[in-house]
Amino acid sequence: MSWARPPAYGRDGAIEVEELYGTWKLVSYTARSESGEEARTFGQAPSGILNYGRDGRMFAMVVKDERLKVDASREPTDTEAAGLFHTMAAYGGTFTVAGDRVTHHVDISWNGSWTGTDQVRTFRIEGRRLFISSVQSDFVASLVWEKMK
Repeated sequence: MSWARPPAYGRDGAIEVEELYGTWKLVSYTARSESGEEARTFGQAPSGILNYGRDGRMFAMVVKDERLKVDASREPTDTEAAGLFHTMAAYGGTFTVAGDRVTHHVDISWNGSWTGTDQVRTFRIEGRRLFISSVQSDFVASLVWEKMK
């Protein structure tokens, strides 16, 4: 099925929230420092899921492409657990949309430091692709997501 239709825009030119609803699969993740240096924090081909629900809740999880696989019959060692922690990002909460910005109001996060914060993202939708950028203190992360069926 081809999704060549343009995104739905409201009277003020903002993308309608209806276009965000659903589950998205990560296609790519890149980060650039203020100096323009590219960092592949999650490797060349990370995996991720992003969901925006009609109930106003969202969750996101991104993992590095090459992660340690711990034998399921035992708990990971402290070193293994730290390695797994440092190769992922995950959080959830509510979200609001204003113009080309979506704000994630974080209720729970993998690192605890995002819990209780607002994570502001700029976004655009082109067909089945969602392009999101986030400006952190020292880099800009650009993520491309594809709508799952």
